[in-house]
Amino acid sequence: MQILVADDDITSRIAVRRKLMQLGYDVVMASDGPEALAGLLAPGAPALAILDWVMPGMEGTEVCRRIRAARAGQPLYIILLTSKDGKEHIVEGLDKGANDFISKPFDPDELRARVRVGQRVVELELSLAEKVRTLENALTHIKTLQGILPICMYCHKIRTDKQVWERLEQYIVAHTDAQFSHGLCPDCEPKFWESHNAKT
Repeated sequence: MQILVADDDITSRIAVRRKLMQLGYDVVMASDGPEALAGLLAPGAPALAILDWVMPGMEGTEVCRRIRAARAGQPLYIILLTSKDGKEHIVEGLDKGANDFISKPFDPDELRARVRVGQRVVELELSLAEKVRTLENALTHIKTLQGILPICMYCHKIRTDKQVWERLEQYIVAHTDAQFSHGLCPDCEPKFWESHNAKT
């Protein structure tokens, strides 16, 4: 999984990058808010980001707000890296679209654990989105019969939208996924089976 790391402090940025690469992640770097926003808006952008709260050009919380609006409905997990730990700051970050927080200076084990949580959430969201797409595709192939169907009271043929009379089974096969097998019902069997045997 690819992760975007945005921090104007090069020492912190490199330290986070090094730890993530040790964990097997591909890391994209950004040194300020606008660069982070551009990276998250680019084609094939990462679905997981670690953003420093205080950055030049645009704070991490503002990046959260903008990217949530721009990528609405797309899997995206955002962790704010911050030295702010007051309740009001946590509420603000969550309101702007952050999913989680890591305190600065970060603890390597905490970083690993929180990133793993983010990865699981993103993978679940991607899996759910794929299942929804599969279901939507299946629904587009489902054929249904609706409305009033004109049917002959004697021969039971159905009049189509093109004003052509078709046999009932032909119409149903054409408009549903049903298939027919032929047999004799108990009422018809004595009459038609005996007639068939008499001819043979």
